[in-house]
Parts: sequence; structure tokens; C-alpha cells
Amino acid sequence: MMLHGHRIADPYRWLEDPDSDETRAWVDAQRATTESYLETLPGRAWFSETMRQVASRPRAGIPHVYAGWYFLNRNDGTMPQDVWYVGRSVDEVGGPDARVMLDPTSWSEDATSSLSTFTVSDDGRYMAVARSDAGSDWQRIHVLEVATGQDTGEPELVTKFADPTWLPDNVSYLYNAFTHPGDAVGTQTGALGRPQVMRHTLGGDADELVADLPELDRIIFDWDVSHDGHWLWLLPRQGTENRNMLWAHPLVTRDGRTEIGERITLVGEPDAEYTVIRSVGEPGAGATLLVLTDLDASRGRVVSFDLDAAVAGLDPAPTTVIAESDDVISGVITAGEHLLVERLVDATPRIGRYGLDGTDLGSVDLPAGAIVSSDGSPTRPHSYVGISTVTEPTAAYEIDSETGATRPLDLVDSGSGVAGPYSVERGRATSKDGTRVPYFLIRPDNAPASPSPTLLYGYGGFKIPVLADYRPGWSGWLAAGGVLVIANLRGGGEYGSDWYDDGRLDTKQHVFDDVIAVAEHLIETGVTTPAQLALHGRSNGGLLVGAAMTQRPDLFAVALPTVGVLDILRFHKFTIGAAWMSDYGNPDDAHDFEVELAYSPLHNVHEGTSYPATLVATGDHDDRVVPLHSHKFTATLQRAQAGEAPVLTRIEVSTGHGAGKPAQVQAAEWADLLAFAAHHTGLVPPTLG
Repeated sequence: MMLHGHRIADPYRWLEDPDSDETRAWVDAQRATTESYLETLPGRAWFSETMRQVASRPRAGIPHVYAGWYFLNRNDGTMPQDVWYVGRSVDEVGGPDARVMLDPTSWSEDATSSLSTFTVSDDGRYMAVARSDAGSDWQRIHVLEVATGQDTGEPELVTKFADPTWLPDNVSYLYNAFTHPGDAVGTQTGALGRPQVMRHTLGGDADELVADLPELDRIIFDWDVSHDGHWLWLLPRQGTENRNMLWAHPLVTRDGRTEIGERITLVGEPDAEYTVIRSVGEPGAGATLLVLTDLDASRGRVVSFDLDAAVAGLDPAPTTVIAESDDVISGVITAGEHLLVERLVDATPRIGRYGLDGTDLGSVDLPAGAIVSSDGSPTRPHSYVGISTVTEPTAAYEIDSETGATRPLDLVDSGSGVAGPYSVERGRATSKDGTRVPYFLIRPDNAPASPSPTLLYGYGGFKIPVLADYRPGWSGWLAAGGVLVIANLRGGGEYGSDWYDDGRLDTKQHVFDDVIAVAEHLIETGVTTPAQLALHGRSNGGLLVGAAMTQRPDLFAVALPTVGVLDILRFHKFTIGAAWMSDYGNPDDAHDFEVELAYSPLHNVHEGTSYPATLVATGDHDDRVVPLHSHKFTATLQRAQAGEAPVLTRIEVSTGHGAGKPAQVQAAEWADLLAFAAHHTGLVPPTLG
């Protein structure tokens, strides 16, 4: 076919239909071939047992507090899905007598149904529970009584990409409805329609439209309700664009029903990113809104909008409360009358404590590691954070915002992990245009001093920071004696909006240049060799792997593109894909098409080329990055491969993009990826040597 003057071959277009007999036969044959190959790997049994041990460690999250109820997810190491407990205190919910509130393992026979999210009404009576089946992004919302755990009998609502948000009347909540939802079964590939913000009232006859922007076809709404019940915030954005509008709707609750007032526009043009922190003061008596923004501040600042001025029709122009610094503000936790500001110091989190007026009250003393979860509220001084390291999952800490004191919460005895001691260093490579690209270099103490088998991981997109945090597979690789490298590529959020903008749209190639530069630096400094280097990434990181391995097939021994966006000329035609034009551009635009064609992995596979040993991983219910990306790339690469290295695909059934995947299924996937990478980089686990 001809696209923008280019003849584009698409011989495997038929693999875009997941339900055709031809696709099913192809999938069955690929799965059988891959399993037969993996069975021959000498390290598979070792990695399978090691990852089984990793998945079997007891674990817990952090407390989440709503209306006097404490909720905590725990797992004794035997459950496919975490169990959620409820109590009236941290001690109760973390103790042996806590009541089970949600047990997702019981929701399906194969334990592939999972909890997507839940929210609780302000009076603590109702819980809206969003369930995902087989890893799908579709959510099925049910309403329970918190005190009893009983279902209220409300009809099921089906939605995507939003938490059900309770209004102050405690009997109605907001959710997303799509104008053309398709079939919510997890295998659909059709593009989603436009989302609308709807209001559902318990026992009501018909849901009400709250917000819609029909003139914007890729709109996504974020929203929240203020802690005092006075305001509804709506933050529309185009797709995954990190720029948004900001609206306020006054709320008045009378006679048991919340009335939503007319829209007040605080930001009408999406000129920057705005994230609501909290409101301060009463309406009409000095009410303001604290917002985190990158407006005129690439690394972020906290500003205040004058809500009373906005209500009066005056300019609510933001004023700075906490100024931009050298370190990126990655998030703000509200805690009573204080703000806990998380900054990334060279991609490592630190928390500072501030008054609502921006007064700096000093740093919060927490151990080193990545902050992977948090819970706080203006209604209480105590907040909770979860900290992980490369080999240790969430450890929970309580922060007293009034004093800054912290204390660890003994919520689980996880025992010792499988990985031994290791060191973490910072390295920096020089990219093609001279930009310095940081990375974490993580060496197990038992790694040889000479060049070692190395697993390089990256993402580089959507302003998402990549930290040295916990992923189950890192423990397995380090335990085997492999070196781990985590790269901080442009396109991510580690160093602010400028760093992000320098790795998207016309500059997306910078991301691939960056990871290539890191790989070359690892080789130049003697960390590894091309014959010992494996590259791994997920989702947008799968695109990273596909682009890097097709541009520099000589640089890597192994490529592990997982649930990757690999057909950049058609990504926008499937499910939520059009939202990603913020990073990739629009293939229907002639200029964007030229940029995308230059790096699209599927369209840069060339016959007669020796490609690395490749294991493409996907899930048959991935309705975010639909598996057709992986299928078409696999088929194309298998046809083109001129070398002896295998090109295989691992297709998991009844799983999606990753969220909600049962622990044992995660362990099996990691075991196969690591065993494949180890075999083709020469990594021999200690007990097999």
C-alpha cells in the first residue's frame, strides 16, 4: 500500500484479527515452538525455582486510610493475588485478626481476575470496587458495604482508566463512559470512542452526563473532589499529553444530594501540566488551590490559584508557593496542614516537609530507595509511604507531618531474598548529540571483575521516571551473578519537562541514541561485551528494544521486547493507541509519518541481517498494547533473520499488559526471559557452574 508517497509492505496484516482461525493457529504453533526451545535451556529449571522463591516471599503494601477505615494488601507468598484487609487502625489491619475485605483470588477459577482499584465514600459506608478480568484494562465496578463486605446489588458498570470518585453526598460517584466502548472482553482491538464523565447515583434510574468535549476526539479526563467537599476538579488533556486544562466546579450538598455548579476555568489552554494538590480555606473567605505545575519551571514548582477571584470572574493567575529547584518535584503528598514534597535527586527520591505557605521545614529522614506508593490526606497529620530497592519489595513507613518523625511499620516478615549483596554505582554515557545519559550500574558481589553478562533495562517515554526500584526479575538475575543496568533515558521524567520533550515526537530518536550510548559505554568501560549484553524493556520500553535492536543488531546478544509498541505506523488505530500521539506523533500526518517510519521497529527489519537472539513477550488479553504488535514483529523478524540466533515469542494466555498478573504467572514469565537471556549471554547460575 502507498502511505504518504511510500510503498509500505504489511504481509502479516492478517495477524491483527485475534479471533481468526489463522491467527489462532499461528499463536498455537508459536507457543509450542517456544516451549519446546525453552525446555532445552540448561538454566530454565534454576531460574524457575529461583523466581518461585521470589514470588513466594511474604509481602505487604502500605496502609490506605478512608473515613476511619484502614485498608492493607498482604500476601503470605502462596496467593496468586494480594488479599485486602480492613480494620480501624494500623495495628489492627496489619495484625492476625484483620478482616478480609477483598480476596481477588476467589473471583475466578484461574485467579486471573484482579483488583484494579477501589474508592470509599466519605462517610465510610460504601466501597466502589473495580475488577479486571484476565488482565484487561476494562474495569467492572461493584459497590459493597464496608462494614459487612456485602454487595449492595447495584448494577455493574463497565469503564476504563479512571477511579470511581465519590461525591460528598456519599451516594453518587463519577466514572468514565465511552461513546463507542466495543466489547469489554479484553481481546478487542478497535479504537475506543471519546470518554465522558458520568455520574452514577445508587438506586438511580439513569446516569447523568457531567463533562464532555465532543470537539476533542482524543480527550482524557482526570478529576478529583476536594477533601472538604466544596470543589470538583476536572483536568482534561489530549491523550497522554503532559499538558492539561484545569476546571473547578463548586459543590453544594443539600437534602442528601450534591449539586455540581457551573464550570470555572482556571486554565483554559493546555500550556503546561497541572496537578491538583489540595484546596485551602473556605469559599468566599480566602479560598485557594495549590497545584503542582511545570509552567515556566521544567523541574516543577507549587503554585496557588485564587479560587475566590476565579468565582468572581477575575484572573486567578497562579503565584509561586514552592519555587523550582535543581531537582525535579515528582509528587506532593498532603498530610494535615503540611506538604510532603518528593524530589528526584539524580533519579533518587528525597522528601522535604513544607508548610501550606511554602515554608521549608526540612527534610524527612527515610532510608534510601524508590518511593513506590504513598497515602496522605489534608484531614490527618500522618501519611504513609512505601519504599523499595532493586531486590526488596515495599517497606512501609509512617510520617508524622507535624514533627517530621518517621517510623517503620512491621507489616510483614518477608524473610531474606534470593539475591546476595550487591553494589549500586552511577555511570554516565555520552549520547550521539553530546547529551550525558545517566544509568544505575548494579553489580552482585559475586560478579567477576572481567566483563560480565549484563541486562540493560530502559523505558524513555511519557515523562515516566525510571528508578532503581523493585522488579521481581532483578533478584533472579543478580542471584545468578549477572550485572544489571537501569538507564535514565530522555523521554522520561527523571530530569523535568525539558528532558521529556527532548525524547518525544521529532526527537524520539534521541531515546534510542541514548540507550545505544549506554550500551557502548558499558562495553568501552569493560563492564560487558556485545556477546554478553541483553536489552529489555516493556510497553514503550518494548518499542525501545525493537528500535535499538533493528538499528544496532551488532550491539546486543539478546533482545527482550515485552508488550511493545512495535508497529508505529498503525498504533493509533487500536484501543487507546491514539492517546499516545503525545509521544509518537500522528501517522496520518505526513511530517510525523516520516519521523515514525525512520524508527518503527516493524518497518526497519531487513532481510539478510543477523539479529540478536530475540524473545518477544506479550499477553493474549493485552487491550492496551494489543498483541498484534508483537505478532507482526515476530513473524517479520523470523522471516528476515539471517543469523543462527533464535527468534521466538512467548504468548501468555488470560493475561494483559501486566497489571493484575498472578504472582506465579509473573514468576514463570520472568524465569523464561532470564533463562533465555542467560543462555545467550553466557551467564551460568552458580549452582550450575
